[in-house]
Amino acid sequence: MSIAVPVPMARASRTTRSRTTTATDRATELLEGVAAGDQWAFAALYDEYSPRVLGLAVRILIDRSIAEEVTQDVFLELWQNANRFNAAKGGGTGYLLTLARHRSIDRVRAEQSSRDRDERIGHREAMPEFDNTLESIEQLERHQLVERALATLPAVQREAITLSYAGHTHTEIAAMLGVPLGTIKTRLRDGMSRLRSGVHPA
Repeated sequence: MSIAVPVPMARASRTTRSRTTTATDRATELLEGVAAGDQWAFAALYDEYSPRVLGLAVRILIDRSIAEEVTQDVFLELWQNANRFNAAKGGGTGYLLTLARHRSIDRVRAEQSSRDRDERIGHREAMPEFDNTLESIEQLERHQLVERALATLPAVQREAITLSYAGHTHTEIAAMLGVPLGTIKTRLRDGMSRLRSGVHPA
């Protein structure tokens, strides 16, 4: 996937801004240039920050090919909507990485939703029509019971459990959601306790 913008072939050294900038405000300056339609600023921003965006996406998504797609999406959005950046609310680097984290988490949720949908379709297609009908009905009822119990959980617990079932470690989930590891463990423990109570009521 490639970004459909007229990015020049020049590297970051060709940016039109000539004054020396510090590392802390470099991304801010470049984003302001992109917002003004400066293609050289966009080329420099991509050259200098795409490795960091890709690294963050890989840590969240695990799959590098999907992470590369997300990275391209992030920079496409920056090119199209750079005027949304407001330096008064924070630095450019933080803005860039926050956008990358949000897009990565959105992709995790989309991938999980797609897998869940495929599993439901596969389950319906595989249901036996004769000897195993009763067993299939019981399994379907249990699945529906789990779904109902999951829906009753607070959003933060439901989100942590969903990401855990998607195969992510506690550390990865903490990084994805931007909260302490201990908080994630507490959400998972409390959420699973409530989930078991909902599936196996006393």
